[in-house]
Amino acid sequence: MEPTWGITILHAGHNVHPPQNTYPDQYLHPPNYYFGWEKGRVLEEFQLVFIAAGSGIFEAEHVGRVVIESGTVFLLFPGVWHRYRPAVDTGWEEYWVGFKGSFADHLMSQECFRYDAPLIHVGFNIELLNIFIRLMDTLKFEGTAFSQIASCQTIQLLGLVYASALLKEKCNNRKVNIINNIKYKIHEQWASSFEMEELAIQQHVSYAWLRKAFKEITGISPGQYLLNIKIEKASQMLGETDLSIAEVAAAAGFLSDHHFSRYFKKKMKVSPSKYREQKQHR
Repeated sequence: MEPTWGITILHAGHNVHPPQNTYPDQYLHPPNYYFGWEKGRVLEEFQLVFIAAGSGIFEAEHVGRVVIESGTVFLLFPGVWHRYRPAVDTGWEEYWVGFKGSFADHLMSQECFRYDAPLIHVGFNIELLNIFIRLMDTLKFEGTAFSQIASCQTIQLLGLVYASALLKEKCNNRKVNIINNIKYKIHEQWASSFEMEELAIQQHVSYAWLRKAFKEITGISPGQYLLNIKIEKASQMLGETDLSIAEVAAAAGFLSDHHFSRYFKKKMKVSPSKYREQKQHR
């Protein structure tokens, strides 16, 4: 097929791989694209693969092994080792297109199309499925006009995936901004009595969303983050003031010196009194 619009379509297809069957299906895979799980594969072209149903595993150079859910697109880049397969108990339904060309190189060099982050979740996208179906129908015919139509359809596919990637990035940026605002509020109000639920309301999100997003970004829950700040501030007071243990506990917002001592020892591996003693002998 002659290059058109800077994109040459090499092949496109659709396969429903049933549960409990060996993947890939050797009799369905073209010889040049068949691969075994142990060795994986390296291509000389770009491929866009859409998992419409089922689940499985994807692994590639610079990425590691990742679980794939339905509604996921993964991009394969020339010269990058990869392998993938459906879960034995679910199988999957896959659509794919292979392509190359100067405009393909340009499109795939965009910031959101990255070989080290090749998975993009688009969900159940009926528009994407319709374009795949039209593309496969177009490729049944020969001639320059049909080649040009197939190139345009593949550009449409990439445009939809590009838009999904941008929306995902925008959502992630919003998430990071909200969590940064929450962290600022926690630092600002750490010594006072406040509820995390109230901070969530101020940011127009639910507390369940806040807990999940906070842990996703920081690695710990908002409550643990606050506790760490309290222990850090209490450590400073123990080392720099003559306040009693009970007074430090109260100043740091703990319910009692017993609770304070228990949390402090768990975090710092020594009791508050031992910590103060060690500070004084330095």
